[in-house]
Amino acid sequence: MGEPKELIRALTLKDAVGVGLGAIIGAGIFVVTGVAAGVAGPSFIIGLFIAGLIAAFNGLSSAQLAAVYPQSGGTYEYGYRLLNPAFGFSAGWMFLISKLTAAGVVAIGFGSYFYQLVPILSPLKYSIIAVVILTIANYIGIKKVGKLNLAIVSITLLTLIHLIFSGITSINTENFIPFAPLGISGIAEASALLFFAYTGYVRIATLAEEVRDPKKTIPKAVIITIVLAITLYISVSLIAVGVIGTEKMADSKSPLQIVANSLSTPLISTIVTIGASTAMLGVLLSQILGISRMMLAMGRRNDLPAIFKRIHQKYHVPHIGILITGVIIVLLTIIGSFEFIVRAATFSILLYYSITNIAALKQSPEKRIYNKVIPILGLTGCLTMSVSLPINVIIKGVVLLLIGFIFRFSLHKLKR
Repeated sequence: MGEPKELIRALTLKDAVGVGLGAIIGAGIFVVTGVAAGVAGPSFIIGLFIAGLIAAFNGLSSAQLAAVYPQSGGTYEYGYRLLNPAFGFSAGWMFLISKLTAAGVVAIGFGSYFYQLVPILSPLKYSIIAVVILTIANYIGIKKVGKLNLAIVSITLLTLIHLIFSGITSINTENFIPFAPLGISGIAEASALLFFAYTGYVRIATLAEEVRDPKKTIPKAVIITIVLAITLYISVSLIAVGVIGTEKMADSKSPLQIVANSLSTPLISTIVTIGASTAMLGVLLSQILGISRMMLAMGRRNDLPAIFKRIHQKYHVPHIGILITGVIIVLLTIIGSFEFIVRAATFSILLYYSITNIAALKQSPEKRIYNKVIPILGLTGCLTMSVSLPINVIIKGVVLLLIGFIFRFSLHKLKR
């Protein structure tokens, strides 16, 4: 009996929403909101809504494509099928580069937060232990991962909801004045920053091959995930601004911790630290899920070594991709992430979603779920935000892309 060729469809709507929320609710709400507050004042909340709206357009394009092509790989697969191999490979390669480095950053973040709760081992050791445990969890099957992810996400959501209700009575309306000190330009810059806080919803499309009834489940999951994320982000941000103001938010790398420390609710600071820890775990779990499925898709098309297309006979997961992903993240955690690659991640994300929207525009009318205006708005949003990127970030992104094509050319040449 040979190896299975496909993954099993085990993820329900609840699981898919959990994966999306687990991928979104992480560094965005715990870190990036403070940075955005520094560039736009209280009006960064408007930027938060605009970023969520653009993310929704991109998400609907992804959902529409995933419903028709429910295979692992997401935009990598759509680029190949609807555009050409160059577009497909660009999406897949930049996804791997950005998500692997982001996973290293998230693992380091988890270690730092968890050390505050249990200062026994060093933060680095906690980071490595987390990566090893989550890699093993991914290895033993998607059903178990789905349940673990829902547990992690539930804890994160409960801690944030507790923070919201704890802070309502401590809101000072004067903290919202002046509302937009830098005007429209500040809101626009905040929108570009905060867009990246929403991008985890793409994980649902990347895992399309493991979702039950993908044509119905994926569009519903994407919409529910984004609506919940926007609602949660805006609610938490209103509390944060109202309690401590945007200046304190901007001065801190962990603004929600400052909010918690300012409240009199018993144990609120510890609860928020727990929420931050589980948020980082949720993102890390979803990163390993998404990266290994992208490796599977690229292995199938020979854009990565063929070993990555193997699926475990018992657990029905891309076990080689999972193990390699875990090893790379551990190494990045130990040596620290490469600043060069981290900065280029902004370019790679916009490139990825631009290709998604172009692919959605290429779909035939009978295969579309949504009006053509959705991918047009999504593409316009991506291009508008890309204009705000520093030229050095774009150059770094292009260099990483060229390295990818050199690797692909070399790999294909070896196979001849």
